[in-house]
Amino acid sequence: MNTYQRIVLASRPQGEVQPSNFRLETVERPVLQAGDILVRNHFLSLDPYMRGRMSAGKSYADPQPLDAPMIGGTVGEIIESKSAQFKVGEFVQAYGGWQTLSLLTPEAQTLVTRIADTTIPLSAYLGVLGMPGQTAWIGLTDILKARAGETVVVSAASGAVGSVVGQLAKLRGCRVVGIAGGAQKCRHVTETLKFDACLDYRQYPDYKRLASALAELAPKGVDAYFDNVGGLILDGVLEHMNAFGRVAVCGMISGYNGEPIPMANPLVILRSRLSITGFIVFEHRDRIPMAQAELVSHVKSQRIVTAETVAQALEAAPEAFIGLLKGKNLGKQLVSLI
Repeated sequence: MNTYQRIVLASRPQGEVQPSNFRLETVERPVLQAGDILVRNHFLSLDPYMRGRMSAGKSYADPQPLDAPMIGGTVGEIIESKSAQFKVGEFVQAYGGWQTLSLLTPEAQTLVTRIADTTIPLSAYLGVLGMPGQTAWIGLTDILKARAGETVVVSAASGAVGSVVGQLAKLRGCRVVGIAGGAQKCRHVTETLKFDACLDYRQYPDYKRLASALAELAPKGVDAYFDNVGGLILDGVLEHMNAFGRVAVCGMISGYNGEPIPMANPLVILRSRLSITGFIVFEHRDRIPMAQAELVSHVKSQRIVTAETVAQALEAAPEAFIGLLKGKNLGKQLVSLI
């Protein structure tokens, strides 16, 4: 391969992401320097956090540079190496970006993980065994500190993170209520993922009616809430939380296009003495080995099941990403590059 393809950020979105914000390029194969490795990517991960980085505003990470490959997780095979640490033929998880080949310098290799167990499908290392699964484990274990007998609510429950949160909570003896968009997703949440119940938020036009519906599914109140969405759903869940309830804020997808998302009734935080904590998985690296060990065990024993939505070929990534932001995916959204 003398050339490869990549997708760069051509312009910053104004409101909703458009295909015109991206540009597909064909470029020459990179030349490796001492210590570099070259990876042929098999799968690309698409994740909601990417929308935040496409904007130039203040965030927990630097904005995605213009005219540079979109940042994103990848899994693939090393096809060339000038590193003493990595060999040709090894499979790795990395942040190789939206491109078919990724040159990873020694500095970039600090975020590279060697995939030792190839009996597990490679795609799992971008989902349940990648950043989404690790986020779910840390949020449930370290932020929410969920205990047996408690009621845990999870928004975006059919997605890559939420689906793992709920299954882990069930394994720990919790009652789990998911929130998802549409009857099909709710059926998946209860019938396949085995949550105790699922609320279709599309049926409730305001947070008070959502809170009333949630009260029927969580009659003992909500002890812990894993939030991926914010907005109306967050307002509704907060209304039904027990005293000293805990909220882990993982995402605010309802505001990723720049919309204001004021809280409807912030008084509930004081009334119920709630603890609300935002967290980023990369700030808990010391916990990832423990998270990974448990997740691998659950996947191998099929105690955790996963769903994937896979787009084919790099050029499909922009439309797949736009669909992800609109909730069109079920489970982990991937792009197959092989």
